[in-house]
Amino acid sequence: MRKDITVVAEPRLVRGKNEMNRLRVKGMNPAVIYGAGVDSVAVSVNPKDLHKILYSGTGHNTIFNVAVTGGETTPVMMVDWQMDPILGTMLHADLLRIDLAKRIRVKVPVHTTGDPMGVKIQGGQYEIINREIEIRCLPDDVPEVYEVNVSSMAINGALRAADIVLKEGTELVSDPRMVLSHVVSTRTSDEAAAAAAAAEPEVIKKGKKEEAGAAPAKAGAAPAKAAAPAAKAPAAKKK
Repeated sequence: MRKDITVVAEPRLVRGKNEMNRLRVKGMNPAVIYGAGVDSVAVSVNPKDLHKILYSGTGHNTIFNVAVTGGETTPVMMVDWQMDPILGTMLHADLLRIDLAKRIRVKVPVHTTGDPMGVKIQGGQYEIINREIEIRCLPDDVPEVYEVNVSSMAINGALRAADIVLKEGTELVSDPRMVLSHVVSTRTSDEAAAAAAAAEPEVIKKGKKEEAGAAPAKAGAAPAKAAAPAAKAPAAKKK
């Protein structure tokens, strides 16, 4: 996003580690301006000016003017910088010249608002996967942030890069399928157990059917003998 900010820079004629140390003692930082088909220029800038821009709402996407004493005044963006790991102060910055008539590639943050339905009602969990998308647009059309309401997102629902509404003339560079955030179930273990139980083959019970009829005879078995008739009682003798 373009801002009406101008940072004054001094040309840096001498290079080297010793010269950089002398600059930092004076409260200045080395920087380089390059790009747009023009030769690079070594300059020194006040690091406080760059700090304010870097930690502003538009951050490194801020397009501002740099005015070199006795030289050019041109719109630039900070594309790279080095910070002191202990003090947190800026040590060096690369400033890219911006042609306002040509489209540039930038990464823009995506902020989500609202409580997803999949969390409030269905008991799911909301997860943020990616926090920005890359686009190509004219410098004056670079947005500060994209805001998306995810209140209607249900379980297994997802916000993808393709769902971001872009301004006319803006091209999506990121993969349209890239997931920015989604709602996942927190009962995956129970669902897996239910699925396993449903997939278990049914056990066929044969015992009762076999008991209902006579057991089949085994091949080669001798036929069963008929039961012997009961012995008659002896007749009574006549007197």
